[in-house]
Amino acid sequence: MLLWLFAIAFGLVLGLAAGGHISNLARLKFRWPWLVVAAILIREVVTFSPLSRVEGAQYVYVVSLALIVVWTIWHVKRIPGVWLVTGGALLNLIVITANGGRMPVAVDLARAELGGILVQRGTIGQYTLMGPNTHLGWLGDWLSIWPLQQAYSPGDLLIAVGLALVVLVALHRTPESDAAS
Repeated sequence: MLLWLFAIAFGLVLGLAAGGHISNLARLKFRWPWLVVAAILIREVVTFSPLSRVEGAQYVYVVSLALIVVWTIWHVKRIPGVWLVTGGALLNLIVITANGGRMPVAVDLARAELGGILVQRGTIGQYTLMGPNTHLGWLGDWLSIWPLQQAYSPGDLLIAVGLALVVLVALHRTPESDAAS
């Protein structure tokens, strides 16, 4: 999630530096924005609450991620660049589904995250350690980006690029409703 906040900030800084207007971003209209907020909150609750120990809770996250994919597809024509977010979320959904509802995390990176709790437990919420039975491990959380001390997947990186692009383009784009007036 920290990566995505940095991506949004990066898109904002780049867009403003290139002459974009924050008012264009403020006028960007989303359909059902609470759906994305709810999905992100579900992700955090499943990871950082006692639900992280409940078998089956990871499927709640799978459903919320599927809803984000549907939401971004619904907004592809409305929000330029959101197709990258769709692609990244879809990659994450594929690897998570292939691994029983859990995102595989490289062992060396899992030691640094969450105080190493994932290494101790083997699974936590929607995360599991990569191992010999991991499917599509190359789509899992095996990337580290300095200075962030977290594990990321190729899907996470694609989502980050998409978020930065959405913000950058939105700062330079006059919403259709304003252009028609």
